[in-house]
Amino acid sequence: QVQLVESGGGLVQAGGSLRLSCVASGRIFNINDMRWYRQAPGKQRELVAAITDIGNTNYADFVQGRFTISRDNAKNTVYLQMNSLKPEDTAVYYCNADLIAPRNGFAVGRDYWGQGTQVTVSS
Repeated sequence: QVQLVESGGGLVQAGGSLRLSCVASGRIFNINDMRWYRQAPGKQRELVAAITDIGNTNYADFVQGRFTISRDNAKNTVYLQMNSLKPEDTAVYYCNADLIAPRNGFAVGRDYWGQGTQVTVSS
C-alpha cells in the first residue's frame, strides 16, 4: 500500500527556515509530479509548489524567491526548503504525488496525499 509521510514541520520565528520532507513508500512503479499544498485555518487548501519527474518546478506567487522544491527520485522523496518565513505561512503542509502503483493486477495512476505536517511561524 502506498503511503506519503511528511516530516520537518514545527514552530519557527518569522524570518527563520524549515525544511519539509515527504517520502513515498510501498510498491510504486513511477512517480510523476510531486507537489506541496498548504491549508490555513478557515481557508481552502492551496498549491505551494510543484516539481515534475525531470525537475521542472512551479511556485505560487506568494512563495516565489523564498521556497525551493526539490526531489530525490532514488529515494522517492520530495523536499520543500522554506526560508524567510512569515506568520502568514502558518498552515498544515501536505505532500501530494501523482504516481503509478499496482492495483488488482494493473498499473493504476492516481493522486496520493500525506497526512500533513504543521508549520507555525511566530511574529
